[in-house]
Amino acid sequence: MSIEVYRDAWGVPHLRAADPDELAFAQGRVTARDRAWQLEVERHRAQGTTAAFLGTAELAWDTFARRSRLADTARRCFERLEREDAPTAAWVRAYVDGVNDGLAEGAGRAPEFAETGLAPGRWEPWTPLAVWLTTHILFAGFPAKLWREEVARRLGEEWTELFATDGPGTSGSNGWLLSGERTASGAALVAGDPHRFIEAPGVYQQIRLACPAYDVVGIAVPGIPGLAHFGHTGPVAWAITNAMADYQDLYRERLRRLPDGAVEAYGPEGWRPAAAHTETIEVRGGEPVVIEVIETDRGPVIIGVDGEPSEGSAPWEAVALRYPPRVTAELGFGVLPALLRSRTVADVDAALDGWVEPVNVVLAADTRGGLLHRVAGHVPVRHRANSLRVVPAWDPAHDWEAAPAPLPRAEVAGHAVMANARGLAAPLGIEFAPPHRAARIDALLGASAEWTPETTTAVHRDTDNPSAARLLAAVARVGGAGDRAPLSAAASAVRDRLLAWDRRMEADSTDAGLYAAVRGAVVRRLAAHEAFAALREPAPYPEVFRPWLALGPRVAHALETLLFAGPVPAGDVDRIVREALDEVASGEPPAAWGVTHRLAPWQALPDPDDDRWPGLGGDHDCVLSTSSVPGWTDRSARASAARYVWDLADRERSGWIVPFGASGVPGDPHHRDQLPLWLRGELAPVTTDWQYLTKEQE
Repeated sequence: MSIEVYRDAWGVPHLRAADPDELAFAQGRVTARDRAWQLEVERHRAQGTTAAFLGTAELAWDTFARRSRLADTARRCFERLEREDAPTAAWVRAYVDGVNDGLAEGAGRAPEFAETGLAPGRWEPWTPLAVWLTTHILFAGFPAKLWREEVARRLGEEWTELFATDGPGTSGSNGWLLSGERTASGAALVAGDPHRFIEAPGVYQQIRLACPAYDVVGIAVPGIPGLAHFGHTGPVAWAITNAMADYQDLYRERLRRLPDGAVEAYGPEGWRPAAAHTETIEVRGGEPVVIEVIETDRGPVIIGVDGEPSEGSAPWEAVALRYPPRVTAELGFGVLPALLRSRTVADVDAALDGWVEPVNVVLAADTRGGLLHRVAGHVPVRHRANSLRVVPAWDPAHDWEAAPAPLPRAEVAGHAVMANARGLAAPLGIEFAPPHRAARIDALLGASAEWTPETTTAVHRDTDNPSAARLLAAVARVGGAGDRAPLSAAASAVRDRLLAWDRRMEADSTDAGLYAAVRGAVVRRLAAHEAFAALREPAPYPEVFRPWLALGPRVAHALETLLFAGPVPAGDVDRIVREALDEVASGEPPAAWGVTHRLAPWQALPDPDDDRWPGLGGDHDCVLSTSSVPGWTDRSARASAARYVWDLADRERSGWIVPFGASGVPGDPHHRDQLPLWLRGELAPVTTDWQYLTKEQE
């Protein structure tokens, strides 16, 4: 083979090979060497086999993964890829061969394998598709439909969309494009940062892929060949954010068991056979668990399988999930090599016509002055009720139409922003992020026409918190001259400090810490209000959906709405704000924001030294988005999983950063060497001159 592996000063792999398949092999192999533990955790998550080495805590996920048919869907998608796009299938196989070639070496360096007793397994050609599907199956937030169902049933139909916001269970991003007329160089800049649950090792991987056909730098997803989300080929660069589109449906099913044990489901055509079989989940430290897997004509049954009546009893109700790759056996992987070959925005645009999952807003620019702002993905056309609630499987009104929805696009005038708000993708979804991040980025970009890669990083670091305005307005409303319930002297002092605060969520700001303390107290009291009593009982759904179904986080992320609308009377809101001010005033003075607002990454094996994770600036609705659950914890589990600036004038002036490092191996010099830069909001340089890279010896 002709493969060469180089590293830059941060340990980022730069790969060279004679052709795209050899390069895919090299990408798989270097990823396995650098991220073996991460890759194997993801493979097991896709297969629903994590409990076998991580224990009972993973049983809920394994059950969902199997019942939603993730691995089987990936197999189907790969079979279709082989039939219809053999070159891409061969390219994916080459990546998998590289993973298998490097896994043993990578596992030998990763102490987690010995700690859990896990032996590295073998990747199948369809495994990258399964990892991709697993990573994004909850991306569109279909469990929010379960929450709206409970709100309508318990609180009243008029409140169905009361909590519509991007909560702790969703993923988002910032992204922006500056055309040449807005930059110092006269060439476009593309920048942004994806907001994901922060994991250690990180969910993104900086990498360079070079062969005679192309030379691309970008940010990959470990386990997936190519650069799906963020890349710079030299002539063209692209980036995405979550479109917040709704493209997965939940159907209320009626099931019955026949004397021979078979299962039938009641649909628009009456009773029809449902596929049913059992699977055994091995559990480390526990007894194996046998589950039944059922699939109707709508899709896999994910709720209501357990405890079903025995043969001969009345039918029972369950909930099935319908999602595009399960229906079409298409995941859009043919787009990945096409993106690497792109030279213009027209190439990127044409490639993305084949995209399926997830649905994204895309920005792209090229060196010819071409600009692109569009939505990419597969959104089924169906009744609007499908997007809001669980719908009856037997009603044909809720069927999907044969063709997907047309996807919006827009012209770029000067600059364009994508930040999960209700904008370009509005016709495709229900719940979007508040407009704060998008509006703030738009305002910042409009302040200059001389942007450079270096000055653009200041946008990433912005900690202005526009969402504080409504709570501050509520604070201003109490304790004033006309208020019949005056505040204590201490509470008045807290009120005055908040009203003088600059709204910046800086890590070292005690005023930001004070605001967070008052906000938390308000959220707890609102959630405890009698108006929400009916929602306090846990919803009867599987554990894996809890982030979408807990009242506290829902109140926290809908606070702006609930302060001025909703079932809590205005007088009670004022009382709650007074009580919150009194509570904070009577306690210990809150510390600086970064003392409590610390990073809390997810790790398959929890870190015993949790206290070492650093404090953060920013907040959920800041451009520097670092999400917590106000009222319950200031710890931040969701933040920028990467940041980047792609310069179309000079690729070497581009920059990128991930929260930890290029290596997933504890003790490696590049395991967490990027963390200090990430905390400061700085970027590591993108180095593309081979003479400044270090060749790795085989």
